[in-house]
Amino acid sequence: MSQRVLYLLGCAAPPVQYIDRPVRQAQEAGWEVCVGLTPTAAEWISERVPALEELTGHPVRHAKRGLRETSGWPAATVSVIAPATLNTVNAIALGLTPTWLTGHGVEAVGRSWPLVILPCVNSDYASHPQFGRSVVMLRAAGVRVLLGAPDGFVPPPPGHGDAKEYPWHLALAAARR
Repeated sequence: MSQRVLYLLGCAAPPVQYIDRPVRQAQEAGWEVCVGLTPTAAEWISERVPALEELTGHPVRHAKRGLRETSGWPAATVSVIAPATLNTVNAIALGLTPTWLTGHGVEAVGRSWPLVILPCVNSDYASHPQFGRSVVMLRAAGVRVLLGAPDGFVPPPPGHGDAKEYPWHLALAAARR
């Protein structure tokens, strides 16, 4: 049997600085991991990108490919977008592709590929009407959106989140299912 492949795709939210943790946990559980980032997330952790590439054995993707370029990644068993920002959740739900990462999410929805989204938003962002509509739409399309207790991200008040405590384990558990 071939190895399971996890695409771990991170957005520009504070937990992305700890993305190596779920990479290692997934590898310990037998996954081959490929890391993708939004352009801003890639800027935030640019000094860590070489270490992530060494850890995974794959290039870290953050930009759209050129016309004749291939990804170089093996096909995914499942994709996990975590941390997922308000912008990314809404963009995927609306079918918008401003970044490589959102383009992958939109394609995953369109092709019914397994997709897990673990948001990272504060309670003010989570209360925005479009965010709620986006979560409902994505769930209706078969996306596993991990939002709300007990098995999802619980948005904290603005300024009260702890990036080190982001529940990566929930995304990895959902990927296994």
